[in-house]
Amino acid sequence: MTKPKLLLFDLGGVLVDYVGTAELMKLLSQPYTRETLHDLWLQTDVWFQFEKGHVTPEEFAETMCRDWPLTCDAATFLSLFESWTTGLFPGAVELMAELKPKYRLAALSNSNLTHWRRNNEVLGVAALFERAFSSHELGLRKPDVAIYKHALRELAVEPHETVFFDDLTDNIEAARSVGMTAYRVRGIDELRAALIDNGLL
Repeated sequence: MTKPKLLLFDLGGVLVDYVGTAELMKLLSQPYTRETLHDLWLQTDVWFQFEKGHVTPEEFAETMCRDWPLTCDAATFLSLFESWTTGLFPGAVELMAELKPKYRLAALSNSNLTHWRRNNEVLGVAALFERAFSSHELGLRKPDVAIYKHALRELAVEPHETVFFDDLTDNIEAARSVGMTAYRVRGIDELRAALIDNGLL
């Protein structure tokens, strides 16, 4: 592979530890498996609208408490929700520092106002990258190919000059469809292994 100019990273599940699924299951008044919870999530439009910046955190929490069998009120849910992006995985900062002299680094995340504020103000995520793009600021979310094209355009790089890392298959396939090289990884160990296996580290 020709050495890329840009390495583009998803955040949750790749560099940032997100515990939302497990924590959400604790708040439900009836039992769900991860599969049935995923099905319910896919039917919850407000979640996607929140990640596109179309509803406020308060509107998101109120709708979730109305439509889901949650055992808490909207204010409590919103406070708990913010904490679900717990921190950078161990080794994430060091790995980005190792890569920074060799490549341009950027992030492309499906996120929301609440988590993005915590990522930047508390976890210091944005400081790791030249640019960090969030779906809620762009009005677009992965796997919509438009969000990848937007990031490439803003960074003035071509798809074939970019390698993308994400933990979700749909997002990887969308990145490949626009011409990027893309790998599915979960966590720092898998990310580092993919970098090494493909001659990027």
